[in-house]
Amino acid sequence: MHPILKPLRQIVLVLAAVLLCSSCARGYLPSVSDNPWELVPVPTEETLSDVAFMDTQRGWIVGKNSTLLATQDGGKTWEERKLDLGDSRYTFNSVSFSGNEGWVVGRPSILLHTTDAGKSWSRIPLSEKLPGSPYLVTALGRKSAEMTTDVGAIYRTQDDGKTWQALVQEAVGVSRDIERSPDGKYVAVSARGSFYSTWEPGQTAWQPYNRNNSRRLQSMGFSKDGDLWLLARGGVLQFGAFKDDAAPPDAEAEVKEVEDKASGKWGEAITPEFATSWGLLDLAFRTPEEIWVSGGSGNLLASFDGGQTWQKDRAIENVPSNLYRIVFVTPEQGFVLGQRGTLLKYNAA
Repeated sequence: MHPILKPLRQIVLVLAAVLLCSSCARGYLPSVSDNPWELVPVPTEETLSDVAFMDTQRGWIVGKNSTLLATQDGGKTWEERKLDLGDSRYTFNSVSFSGNEGWVVGRPSILLHTTDAGKSWSRIPLSEKLPGSPYLVTALGRKSAEMTTDVGAIYRTQDDGKTWQALVQEAVGVSRDIERSPDGKYVAVSARGSFYSTWEPGQTAWQPYNRNNSRRLQSMGFSKDGDLWLLARGGVLQFGAFKDDAAPPDAEAEVKEVEDKASGKWGEAITPEFATSWGLLDLAFRTPEEIWVSGGSGNLLASFDGGQTWQKDRAIENVPSNLYRIVFVTPEQGFVLGQRGTLLKYNAA
């Protein structure tokens, strides 16, 4: 090697190393200044699925193996409630209350109803012809509720579950995630994460869309203004509009086809912490500007500027659990639910 080229080569290698280290440093998020989450002990090691409150103090949590927990002090302490459901062990997916009237759904197909704040629960028979298993339930008021199955069939009752009205003509197909907005809109992610579908009151069928990048979808939901967010494989996050021109989905679509049919109304894909490969599992808005995202292995991220910049709650990193769901009952009352009975409670400053 020419004597002049050797030192130049060494300089190039040093500069490359500096740039690489700088990139890695930028890839790891800074820590939140104060950890607002408290690990709350619960009397179960089952995976927790959902939480709902009747008022600021009385609430319920549901989970796997017929787990049903109740609190009378705003979520500081929880007691297990046992129901006589025979020999079957159910996975309770969803719980919802309107005043003292509450509903629980799960699989194998089960629907529970209470009118006395959970002092007693009755099991409501479901038709053997019900498409799929109950996945999501929303209490709408006295005697009224909306129930969605894991294939996207949507039903409404106004007589305590005695009769149900179908709101869509055809189910959307097996879904890995279905979410409902407060004003009655739905978004569903296909089982393989290849496409998603939306529905809103008045429509007779789900509207399908291809995913707008090569990453398979993990979960989706609604922002405070009624638009959409999505989490995709590899820790990718995007925000987008709810309405758009539907494109027929193709579960085996190639990347080019997906790009050609993508909506174009989605913001830029964000990877909040690109130096790690933790999967992101759920997202929730505490306020229009404050967003929390949970993931595998105690991963909990936060943005305080509407998703422009991100921080990490490193006080939670040592929690040995995947954090599956985040629920803010109010901006001051929130919970993160995970596996092995993991429950985090938000403590407002």
